[in-house]
Parts: sequence; structure tokens; C-alpha cells
Amino acid sequence: MFFPITTKQPDKARFATEIPSIEKRRAGLDADLRLWIILDEFNSDVIGRSFYLEPEPPLGRFSKAFFLPLLREFVARRKSLIEISRFR
Repeated sequence: MFFPITTKQPDKARFATEIPSIEKRRAGLDADLRLWIILDEFNSDVIGRSFYLEPEPPLGRFSKAFFLPLLREFVARRKSLIEISRFR
């Protein structure tokens, strides 16, 4: 699953959160920009068969302390969210 990250502040009704500076640095994102991760819409794909993923090492990652609570909330809401399948 892939969640979009945006510089545009989402509406308060969206399931989204602003990414803290330390998490932006951990993930290899621009720490000077305000960034939000959107969790109420996502893309799904199969790693290894993806036409969209390059076989390169990731730039970084979010900490478990930041991402796991979001993931738990995502799982609780998943049936009401919008999924776009990229698998072919």
C-alpha cells in the first residue's frame, strides 16, 4: 500500500496527519516543507511485479512510534477508504 504525501494542507475532514520534522528527515523528505500523509486514499500494488516501483533502496522510512498508530487507525477504517489498485 502506498499513501500520498502532499504539501497542500488537507481539509480537516480528511484522515491525514502532518509529518513532523524528525520523521521527514528519517524518511529522506524535505524537512523545510510542511508535508502531510493522506491515509483515506491509497494505492495498492504487488512488490516484485510492480510496473511503478524501481528496484532501488528506499530513501528512508518513518519510525514505528510515528507510523504504527496511524496504521492501526487505517486498519480500523479501511473498509470506508478509497483504494486504487495498481496491480496488473
